[in-house]
Amino acid sequence: MTPEELVAAYGSPLYVYDLDRLRAARRDLRATLPEEFDIFYSLKANPHPEIVRALRTGEGGCRAEVCSLGELAAALEAGHPADRILYGGPGKTTAELAWACAQGVREYSVESLGDLRRVGEVAGAHGVTVDCLLRINSDSSAATTSIRMTGTPSQFGIDAETLPELMPQLRAVPHTRIVGLHFYPLSNARDEESLIAEFRQSIATAARIEADHDLPVRFLDIGGGFAAPYTVPGDRPVYPKVRAELTDALDLHFPQWRTGTPQLAVESGRYLAGDCGELFTTVTNIKTSRGRTFLVLDAGINTLGGMAGLGRLLPLSVSVQRTGTDATGKATLTGPLCTPGDLLGRDVTVPADLVPGDIVRVPNIGGYGLSASLVTFLSRPAPVEVFVSGGEVVAATRLETSRVPVRA
Repeated sequence: MTPEELVAAYGSPLYVYDLDRLRAARRDLRATLPEEFDIFYSLKANPHPEIVRALRTGEGGCRAEVCSLGELAAALEAGHPADRILYGGPGKTTAELAWACAQGVREYSVESLGDLRRVGEVAGAHGVTVDCLLRINSDSSAATTSIRMTGTPSQFGIDAETLPELMPQLRAVPHTRIVGLHFYPLSNARDEESLIAEFRQSIATAARIEADHDLPVRFLDIGGGFAAPYTVPGDRPVYPKVRAELTDALDLHFPQWRTGTPQLAVESGRYLAGDCGELFTTVTNIKTSRGRTFLVLDAGINTLGGMAGLGRLLPLSVSVQRTGTDATGKATLTGPLCTPGDLLGRDVTVPADLVPGDIVRVPNIGGYGLSASLVTFLSRPAPVEVFVSGGEVVAATRLETSRVPVRA
């Protein structure tokens, strides 16, 4: 179906996800890694069950990494076995851990001694022992990146230099079994060299921790950092050197890795989901104010760009694609919300002949799109999300929010 046909059928703004592109991203990531690696899909990128299910099923299916009960519910709805889901995050509460444990989740990434103790208390209340990965905040970084996760003071991970003091207490937490280590030092690596440097450092750090603390590493999650374009044209990067570099680092530090010791994993959200999605949005108004052109769309920060609230991404660099004249102009893109903060991009190149009613397209927004936006702000309806496979629509849903009574 054409964009015009899709918008006519499902309305505007409209997210469209191509599940064939999603599966292609999974194949590409699989080809980047030694075959012994598991891939966790990080649901934070896009927790829609159709996305999660497509990545789970078929050859090379991904496991699920979740950080909330909503993500856990989506993973379970998509068919992931609870005991194969990794539950992480720095703020796990007793209540959510209790629900996760009751569902059968038995693998957790823990960020601190207090986090591990809370996991152990809940596991004990359910009469089980759970497997835990210690997430490590390394004491240095090996690369530059747009989003630094560890290597600095952080809510993420146990500071590596504190392990000598903490290890006896970590080992003593009842109803928990420390089975390995978890690293996630960076997100959206700027280049392959940065990604490789972080992976090599994480592997070397894991080997050092194993040796220094007599901690057999049965499971090693080295995180992610695989990049993808976001709201701008472009292709996912290829990583021709990663497989050989990982093989070399593992041969050096974990010579038994090919026989499954340790079990190895990476995780990814944006690389897997990013380029499968487009946002179709309609021009509602074009105006000039004091020499500047404003292109008003029916998609605002409630539809796209909630991540801009973090500051580091503002303003978003949104690319508008449209078939028509080659003539272009510059415009500030805004949404329909009654707030000056509803800004999608400044000085964006747009076709010069756009008129109200035209449909424009925002590319590469399969990840960190609707679910990362201010979807309830100003109480406008959420856009429909359409899923396409083999050129045919296979599912269409709309996220609905409602208030329900709660009794104390």
